[in-house]
Amino acid sequence: MKKIGILFGQEDTFPWAFIERVNSKNVKGIIAEPVKIDVVEQANASEYAVIIDRISQDVPFYRAALKNAAICGTAVINNPFWWSADEKFFNNALAQKIGVPVPKTVLLPSHHRPDDTSDKSFRNLAFPTNWEYIFEHIGFPAYMKPHDGGGWKSVYRVTDPQDLWTKHAETDQLVMMLQEEIKFDHYFRNYCLGGDNVHVMGYEPRNPHHLRYVVDNPCTDKKILKKVKDLTIKLNKALGYDFNTVEFAVRDGIPYAIDFCNPAPDADVNSVGEENYEWIVENAANLAIKKAKSYKKGKVNLTWGSFVSNNIPKK
Repeated sequence: MKKIGILFGQEDTFPWAFIERVNSKNVKGIIAEPVKIDVVEQANASEYAVIIDRISQDVPFYRAALKNAAICGTAVINNPFWWSADEKFFNNALAQKIGVPVPKTVLLPSHHRPDDTSDKSFRNLAFPTNWEYIFEHIGFPAYMKPHDGGGWKSVYRVTDPQDLWTKHAETDQLVMMLQEEIKFDHYFRNYCLGGDNVHVMGYEPRNPHHLRYVVDNPCTDKKILKKVKDLTIKLNKALGYDFNTVEFAVRDGIPYAIDFCNPAPDADVNSVGEENYEWIVENAANLAIKKAKSYKKGKVNLTWGSFVSNNIPKK
């Protein structure tokens, strides 16, 4: 029997619907259930062929347990090693290198020094920062956000230098990035499963959270819709994510990737809506079953992105 497990926290809709959907398909030799973690012993194989991870970004114990399961053969979705190393500033650099349009972005030193450091720890850092170049390069208004954050936490819109410095002082030890504002005609938030299965969703980030999937002017331009789908696949192939969302802001017909590091994306029926919810439940179930069928006991069953695999030295 091959088990598919889902590891989750406060979610109350998607995990149970996912389990029910997998089991309702009655695939011989495959069952789904909530993951149960008790004693985690090093190099001791997990009982699960596949684990869908929805919570380890908030629980370091879970992340360590998933890495242990993965190295013993469990197909963890998403790859916990890459997820641990990934962050938004690097993703922007990667996107630019593979030809995906992204907003102009710079990295900012943290406002407060990290614990256990002193002035001497920063002798390699130019002081003062060349703010004049940054302001000219990025322009105003702009967005300041954590370089490795998520969930729209600690995101600021800044309108001028003084506004930036005032808000930067609130960020404590967070490493922030400053990003040009893209004034968009259309906005998308796309589910991507298995690297190439894409569900394009109109999205309005300026609406209240529960209304962000309600769009008054949905895009009907087939060229733009195809472009955001193709770019979504391109990004996820490079990153190696099996379960992700990618956000695009379209300015003058050009989709700019705004946020594409969402390996535990919102899948709650109360926010994404019934149609999007049905798509993600059905397709996540199919992906997990496919992974379980291809699972090889004792082998590495993780997905690695083309960025990593293309740079592994050939023997």
